[in-house]
Amino acid sequence: MATARAIPSSQFFPPIVANFKSKNLQCFRFNFHYHHPGRRPSSFSPSLASSVRCSSNSPESSGSAASKPEVFVLTTPLYYVNAPPHMGSAYTTIAADAIARFQRLMGKKVIFVTGTDEHGEKIATAASANGRRPKEHCDTISQAYRMLWKDLDISFDKFIRTTDSSHEAIVKEFYSRVLEKGDIYRARYEGLYCVNCEEYKDEKDLDEHHCCPIHLKPCVPRREENYFFALSKYQKLLEEYLEQNQQFVQPSYRLNEVRSWVEDGLRDFSISRASVEWGIPVPNDGDQTIYVWFDALLGYISSLLEAGIEPNLQNAVSSGWPASLHLIGKDILRFHAVYWPAMLMSAGLSLPKIVFGHGFLTKDGKKMGKSLGNTLEPKNLVSRFGSDAVRYFFLREVEFGNDGDYSEERFINIINANLANTIGNLLNRTLGLLKKNCQSTLMVDSTIAASGNPFRQTVEGLVDKARLHFENLSLSTACASVLEIGNAGNLYIDEHAPWLKFKAGGASAEAAARDLVIILEAMRIIAVALSPITPSLCLRIYSQLGYSKDEFDAITWNDTAWGGLKEGQIMREPAPIFARIEIEDKEEGKDEDRPPKKASKMKKRLPQAQGAAQAQA
Repeated sequence: MATARAIPSSQFFPPIVANFKSKNLQCFRFNFHYHHPGRRPSSFSPSLASSVRCSSNSPESSGSAASKPEVFVLTTPLYYVNAPPHMGSAYTTIAADAIARFQRLMGKKVIFVTGTDEHGEKIATAASANGRRPKEHCDTISQAYRMLWKDLDISFDKFIRTTDSSHEAIVKEFYSRVLEKGDIYRARYEGLYCVNCEEYKDEKDLDEHHCCPIHLKPCVPRREENYFFALSKYQKLLEEYLEQNQQFVQPSYRLNEVRSWVEDGLRDFSISRASVEWGIPVPNDGDQTIYVWFDALLGYISSLLEAGIEPNLQNAVSSGWPASLHLIGKDILRFHAVYWPAMLMSAGLSLPKIVFGHGFLTKDGKKMGKSLGNTLEPKNLVSRFGSDAVRYFFLREVEFGNDGDYSEERFINIINANLANTIGNLLNRTLGLLKKNCQSTLMVDSTIAASGNPFRQTVEGLVDKARLHFENLSLSTACASVLEIGNAGNLYIDEHAPWLKFKAGGASAEAAARDLVIILEAMRIIAVALSPITPSLCLRIYSQLGYSKDEFDAITWNDTAWGGLKEGQIMREPAPIFARIEIEDKEEGKDEDRPPKKASKMKKRLPQAQGAAQAQA
C-alpha cells in the first residue's frame, strides 16, 4: 500500500501560505479502473449546440453575442512526444478536424487547438535512448506531428507546445493560485510508479504479473517527497456537478465510468516529481518539477493566448475559455473528467462544456503494438491511399465513441464503393452526358429543374439528418446520410435514363437536361455537406462544377440549400475525382482451382491539393 506523510507546508512557502493549514494524511490509494465494455448503445444525444451556447454566460466570456460570432473552442489531447505520431492520435485529430470544419460551416468562430506534451521522465528517457537532448528530441517529434497534420488536411488554429515559455508562465501562475487557495501541500510518498503512464499505481490496479495493465511493464518502487493536490476536497462538488451537468462527459456510458471513480472516493494526488529534471520547476522549490499532467492540461488554456500578449491567466482565459469540447481517448478520461475539473474549481475557472472520450482502434481484430508487428502507421496510409480515403474510412466505419477496427480489405471495399463508385462515378458519368449533349452547360436553373420533383425533398431531408448528426457528434451516421444522397442520385439517374431521353429528342431531351441539372445540384450539396469529412475530395467536386477554390473556401452550411446551380453555368471537363484502389493478384503459377489471394495497391493516387480539372484516372 502506498503511503504519504504530511509535512507542514509553511516550512516551504512561508510568504505565500501564512495561514495554510497543515494536514494529517492517511494512506493514499490510487485506483484505476480499466473497463472492457461489450456492446455499447448505438446512439446518444449530446445536445452539443445548447451546451456551447451556455458559454456566453460565463464570467470569462466577453462581448455581445449579437455583435460577435459564437466562439467554439475545440481541443485534441496534447500528444506525448516520446515517439512519433501513431494512428490513435491521428484518429482523434481527424475527428476533431471534421467537427471544427462543420462548426465553421455553421458560422462559428472556431479555435481548434492541438499540440504536443513535451515534459516528463519518459521524454527524457526517449531522448537519451536516441542520443539527443530532451529539447532537440521534442523539436523533432513535434515537427513530425505538424507534418502529419498537414498530410491529413488538419485545419488547426493553435498548435501549443508545453515547452513554450508562455505556457510555462501560465502553469506557474495557475500553480500559485491553487497554492494560495490552500489546495497544495507537501508530503512523503511511497508507491509503485509506471514510467510510461507517468503515474503511481496501487497494487490492486496491476495485472497478475504485477505489471501496468496498459503497458504490460513492471512498475518500479519509489519513495520521494512531493507536493500534492487536495483532490479529495472536491469530492462533493464533483458529484454535484456530474449530477447537474449530465452532458459534461460523453458518450453517456463514459459518464457512468467517471461517476464510479468519484463515488469510489477521491484521493489527493502528487503534482510534482523530485526525481524528474525535464519539466517546469515548482515555484519556490527548484528541486522539484511540476507533474506532467498538471502541466499539460493547462495547455488548453495557454494555447488561447494571442501572439504578443502578456502570458497570464486573465489574458488566456479571456481569449476563449472555457473550451466547448475536449476530444480525448478513453484511456485519459480520468485526467480530463476528474482531475482537470477539480483543478479548475480550485483556481476559480470555468469547466469545459463537454469531455468526449472515444474508443480504441484495433487492426484485424487485434490490439496493435510494435511487439506484435501489426502497427498501423498513419503516414504510410496517407502515402498509399490519400488523406480523403483515410479520413473517410475511420470517420464512417468507426462509430464515434466506440472501439473500431481496421482491415485493409474492408478499407479498400468501403473506399471503392462509397467514394470512387457512389460519389465519383455519379459525378463523372453525369458530366460526361452533359458534355456530350449540352456542351457542358446547364440548360435550366436547378430550382426550376426540380420543381415538383420528390427527389429534391429526399435530398433536403438527408441534409437535415446530416446536420443533426454532425451537431450530435455522430460522425459515422452523418457520413451515411450524405452518402445516401449519392445513392439516391444513382438510383434516380438509372431510373430516368437520360441517355435514352437524349436519343429520343424533343421534350424528352429537355427532360433529360433537367435530370442532369438535378443530379449535379445534388453533387454540389454533397460537396458542401461532406466537406468536413473529405475536404480535398469535395474541393475537386466543386471545381468540376465550375467553382473556384476561393468560392469553395467561402461555403457555409446554408449552401446545402437547394438552388445553387443556375442556368448557363459551364461545368469543367469531366475527369475522375477519385481513383479506384485496384486489387491485383501477385501470385504466379498458382493452382487455377484455388481462389486467388489478393494484394492491394493503388492504381494511381490523386494528389491531394490538385483541382478536379487536373485529376487523372
